[in-house]
Amino acid sequence: MSDYTSANIPCALHHGEIMSFQDGTRLRFESNGEAKDIFFGDEWTASVQLFPANSHEFQADGKSIRLTALFEDSLTVEYA
Repeated sequence: MSDYTSANIPCALHHGEIMSFQDGTRLRFESNGEAKDIFFGDEWTASVQLFPANSHEFQADGKSIRLTALFEDSLTVEYA
């Protein structure tokens, strides 16, 4: 399992990996079959559930970040 920061963007997160931002936002990704569960902070219930080719945008460090679920067990993280 790896931990990432905003310095790693753009990147791909894999099951169980975490990304932390300077403003305290923390993102965890877990693959649940085709569904990709996105957790913010220390939540145990998914904040967002994405299916392959679907995206979600959120704000962190004053920037817009886009998450895109891929068919394999990964999630693309990039600036929107």
